[in-house]
Amino acid sequence: MIYRLKDIAIGQKGRVAGFIPGDKTYRKRLLAMGLTPGVEFTMLRCAPLGDPVEIEIRDYSLSLRKAEAESLVIERL
Repeated sequence: MIYRLKDIAIGQKGRVAGFIPGDKTYRKRLLAMGLTPGVEFTMLRCAPLGDPVEIEIRDYSLSLRKAEAESLVIERL
């Protein structure tokens, strides 16, 4: 099943499974930020309207805009 970052609860862990097919707008930016397939993360915070979200990945906190987060395909752990 395909999950998005918005489907992960605060404190829950996940793994980046890939990117939405055809959406190349944010792919290079997300890869440069360390969001490569297979990397694990923890959801830290989510703003009331869902923009931005904050995750902990590779020992640092990363904030993502809603549009960037929608480009990710997530696997729950």
